[in-house]
Amino acid sequence: MASSSSQRMVHQDYIARIRYSNALPPPPNPPKLLDIPNTGLASGQYTTPGFASRLARDQPLNIEADAELGMPLDLVGMPGIFDGDESSIQAPLHPPPIHAHDRALLRPLASLGKPKFSDSGVSFLRRTEYISNASKPNRFESTTSRSLIDKTGSRNKRAPVNADKESPEYIKSQAEKSFTIAANMLNSVRDIRHPGGKTNLRVLEAYPILPDLDSFPDAGGYCTIKFNTNPVPPSSTYDIRLEHALLKPTEASEEEERIRQTIRENYERDPDHNPAPDDTLEYEFFMAESASDALRFKRKFDPLDPEKDSDELYSQKTGNGQPCFSYKRIRPYESESALGSIANKFDDEIVLAVSDGKDGLRQKAAYYYPIVQRIKIRPQRNKNIQSKRNRYTPGAPKEDTDRQTDYLQVMIEEPDEIMIAEREVFKTQPFGKEEAEGDDADGDAEGEAA
Repeated sequence: MASSSSQRMVHQDYIARIRYSNALPPPPNPPKLLDIPNTGLASGQYTTPGFASRLARDQPLNIEADAELGMPLDLVGMPGIFDGDESSIQAPLHPPPIHAHDRALLRPLASLGKPKFSDSGVSFLRRTEYISNASKPNRFESTTSRSLIDKTGSRNKRAPVNADKESPEYIKSQAEKSFTIAANMLNSVRDIRHPGGKTNLRVLEAYPILPDLDSFPDAGGYCTIKFNTNPVPPSSTYDIRLEHALLKPTEASEEEERIRQTIRENYERDPDHNPAPDDTLEYEFFMAESASDALRFKRKFDPLDPEKDSDELYSQKTGNGQPCFSYKRIRPYESESALGSIANKFDDEIVLAVSDGKDGLRQKAAYYYPIVQRIKIRPQRNKNIQSKRNRYTPGAPKEDTDRQTDYLQVMIEEPDEIMIAEREVFKTQPFGKEEAEGDDADGDAEGEAA
């Protein structure tokens, strides 16, 4: 009989299977039976796509929205919103620059897809060439490089070409060459051909393009002003008074200038929590009371009119008995956009005036006048006027008659010595004295650094 210690012990784990109930809850919405008008299964409309589309259009959406349509708006904390200034909730006129990480998201659709790799950077690969007898049947292409053929043959040696086209010597030679070509063309105008190859067009007359330095104002150029709407009532005839109207900038008070400077400094220091400064300019628009006064005003600026200096051209007199022109205020305006500066007055737009030289004042030429600034103005609304006054001068009255001018008494005078000196600067320095001094200062700084 074997002892009990020699028996083998087997370890067995206890396994118990437990099942849990996983019953799904009922759907939140009860089933809905739709009354669908149709012609039955025999019509075959159940299998067409339009049947489900019509069914979706006929069933209204059961959406319960609150009073704010799910988007609560909290106006507390937005600067100036309760004073009538809505600039903090409006889109900025000049959007901020795009971050470098976001430029890839704004790529056009044509640039998306598989990228195209260029083999221009691989020097040991040769471009695949296909031999076709149809395109070049009788032409033999040598595999020898063109440089070796030129050296072995009896070809004339070509003069070396200056590869540095950005050098001052090359630019100077090309500029002098262009003047020589232009002078030869002026001697034989009839032989000039159209650059586009149109044989039915011929040059009848040529004018040199020159700056009219004697007509430059003290600002070094002119401003073009475009009205957003018609400043006069609609009519079937042209109102000649528009050619000689006056646009007078509204001068801000010292308090307004101080507040504007404070707003500008706060915006430059923290643009995220401070409103942007309002750089719009205000104007008052004046016009002559009659077309005859406008023609008289025009004659005062005509150098060929023998009576331009006569006081008989004036139609009104001031309180002191001096002759003048009377201009009536039409309405206020404000700038919508302003582009340009003295630094780029020759880049975008200029004005040309062709003179035949028969007046004896100037030679025969096409004179150009630079445009310093291009301004677009719009009528100023009363609510905009009041909101600006509340912004800069809180508690100001609705009608400020002290700043409004009803009539202007205009007298034409010759420029004084100061204005003449300011105009003479642009004859030798086209971009003004300050720009020239700034360039010289930069040059001196670079020379010292070198």
